[in-house]
Amino acid sequence: MKVLGINGSPRKNGNTEMLINTVFAELQKEGIETELVQLGGNSVRGCLACGRCFENKDQKCVIETDMMNKVIAKMIEADGIIIGSPTYFANVSTEIKALIERAGYVGIANDRVFRRKVGAAVVAVRRAGSTSAFDAINKFFFIEEMIVPGSVYWNLGIGRTEGSVSDDEEGLNTMRVLGRNMAWLMKKLAV
Repeated sequence: MKVLGINGSPRKNGNTEMLINTVFAELQKEGIETELVQLGGNSVRGCLACGRCFENKDQKCVIETDMMNKVIAKMIEADGIIIGSPTYFANVSTEIKALIERAGYVGIANDRVFRRKVGAAVVAVRRAGSTSAFDAINKFFFIEEMIVPGSVYWNLGIGRTEGSVSDDEEGLNTMRVLGRNMAWLMKKLAV
C-alpha cells in the first residue's frame, strides 16, 4: 500500500510539510509506503474548462506545460492521498485549487478513477480560516467518491512562522491519530 502526500505550500520543509510528515510517520510504522510531492511553489494553472479530458479519457489533463499530469498519475497509482495546504485568505493555496479543478475533472472523466481511495486533508494555519481550506479539500474527496477517515479534531496545525507548527502539540497529535486511522482504514479496505 502507498500513500501520496501533496504539499501545496510553496515553503518546502515548512509547516504544511511538517504536518504531512507527522501523518507519514504513523503510516510508515504500519508498513505503508509514503511519497511526498512538492506542488506548492511550482507554476501550475487552473482548469481551462475545455472538456477535453472527457473527450480523450486518457487519465490526463490537456495542459502539458506543467507538472500536473505527473501528480495526477501518482494519485491514480496511490491507495491513499493526503492533500496538504497552507491557509491563504481562508482557503487553499493556488496550486491546490488547480489540483482540485484539474485532477477532479480528470478523475470524473475517467470512470471516477479516484473512487474508494482513502483521502485526508491536512491544513496549516496562522490563526483562522483553516476550516474553509479543510472543507475545500474534503469536498474534492467526496465528489471523487473517496473515503475520508477522521481524527480527534479537524486536521489542522497552528503556526505562524516556518516550523512553528512543531509547538502545536494538539495539532501534531491530531496528525498522529489521523495517520493511525488512515492506516487502519486502508488495511480494512484492502481485505
